[in-house]
Amino acid sequence: MRITVKQQVLLAPATILVLLILLLAFMQYTYWDLSAKRQEAKAIGTTFVALAEADMAARRLHLLLRSMQHTGMASPEEMALVSDLYERLFDAIGRLKPFGPLKESGQISRVLTLAEELNPADSPRLEKTAESFARFRTELSAISNITQFHRNRLRLAHEQDIHQLVERTALVSMSVLILAIVLGLLIAGYFSRRILNRIQSLSRNAVRIADGKLELPPAPDHIRDELDTLAVSINRMTKRLIQVVGTEKLLEGAEEERRRIAMDLHDQSLSDLSTILRGLQSLSAETVDKTVLAKTEKLEEELERAIANLRDIMNNLHPQTLDILGLGAAIEAHLEQYFYADNLPEYHLYIDPQVGHLNLDRVKQLALYRIAIEAIQNVIKHATASRYEVNLELREEVLILSVEDNGKGISDLDNRDSGRGLNNIRERAKAITAKVSWKPSRFSTGTRFELTLHI
Repeated sequence: MRITVKQQVLLAPATILVLLILLLAFMQYTYWDLSAKRQEAKAIGTTFVALAEADMAARRLHLLLRSMQHTGMASPEEMALVSDLYERLFDAIGRLKPFGPLKESGQISRVLTLAEELNPADSPRLEKTAESFARFRTELSAISNITQFHRNRLRLAHEQDIHQLVERTALVSMSVLILAIVLGLLIAGYFSRRILNRIQSLSRNAVRIADGKLELPPAPDHIRDELDTLAVSINRMTKRLIQVVGTEKLLEGAEEERRRIAMDLHDQSLSDLSTILRGLQSLSAETVDKTVLAKTEKLEEELERAIANLRDIMNNLHPQTLDILGLGAAIEAHLEQYFYADNLPEYHLYIDPQVGHLNLDRVKQLALYRIAIEAIQNVIKHATASRYEVNLELREEVLILSVEDNGKGISDLDNRDSGRGLNNIRERAKAITAKVSWKPSRFSTGTRFELTLHI
C-alpha cells in the first residue's frame, strides 16, 4: 500500500481527530438521551400544573353552577364568571402533555370529552351536571396520580442519571484523550523517525555526490512515496553524472594527448624538417650544377609544403591561438585560415566583447572550439549554403554559440541520431553541461544550430 509523505505526516493528527470526533459523538448521544428525559420531565411538570388548574377551575365552576341552579337566577357578573372559569378549565386541559402510559391510554381524550359535556352553554340539569363533574374529577384524579408517580420516579432517575452521566463522561473522555495522545505519539514517532532516517540517508548521498565521491547510491525496489521517488531520481542522476564525468575525463584525456602529440611534432618532427630545409637551402647556395639546383629547389618547395601541412595538423590537434588569444580569436583565426575563399560560402562572424572577459577553463574552451568548428564543417559539407553566420555572445550569464545558414536544411529535425559529427557535438556539449539544439533558420531556408551554456 502506497502512503505518501503528506499522508504519513497527517496520519497522527488525523487519528487524534477521529478519536475526538467519536468522543464528541458519544457525548452528543448521551446528551440527547438526557435531553429526551428532560423533555419528558418538562411535559410531566406542565401536565401536573395544568391538572391542578383544571381541578381548581372545575371545583369553582361546579359550586357556582349549583348555586345558580338552587337560586334559579343568575346575574350577568355570575354568567361572565362561569364563562371565564370554563375557558380556564378548557385551556388547562388543552395544556395536558401525553407522556409514558398517557400516550396510549386515551385518558386525556376522555377528559377533554367530559370537559365538553360541562359546557354551561348547554344548560345541563343538576343531576347530570353533578355526575359529569364527578366523572371529570375522577379522570383528573387518575391522571394526577399517574403524573405524580412518574414525576417522583423521574426525579430520582434524573438525579441518578446525572451522576452516572458525569462519571461515565469523565471516564470515557479521559480514556479517549489518553488513547488519542498515546496513539498520536506512537504514530508520529514511528513515521517521523522513519522519514527522518530516509531524509538523512538522502542528504548523506547528496553531500557525497556534491563532494565529488561518485558512488552509486542504493535505489528502492518499490516506489512507496515521494522519498522513494527522490531516491530513484538521485540514483539516476548519479548514473548520468558518472557518465558525464567519464565522458569529460575521456575528452580531457584526449585533448591532453592531442596537446602532447602537437608538442612532440613541434619539438621533434617540425624541428627536424626545419633542419633539413636549412641544409637544402645551404646546399642550393653552394652548388653550381643547374640540374642539382633545380632538384634542390623542388625538394625545398615540397619540404616547405610538408612543413605547412604539419603545422596545420599541429593546429588542428591543439590550436595555439586558443591558449594565447582565447576562444573568440581562435574561431576567427580558423575561419580566416580555412574558410575564407572564393569557392566557399560567405560568412559573417560576431564575437561579443564580453566573451573575452569570461573565466572559462581550458576544457570548456576546447569543447566550445571543437563544437564551433564541427558545426561550421557541417555547413560547408552538407548545407549547400551561400551564406552562414557564426555568433558567440553572452546573454544574462548564458553563453550562446550559434551557426545559422541559408542552405537546404535538415529534412527531419527530430531525427538527430544519424551522423558522427552531430554525435560528437552532443557528447562534447554534454561533457561541459551545455545544451544543443537544431531548428529552422531565420533565413527563408536552412538550419540554425544553437548551444547554450550557463556560466
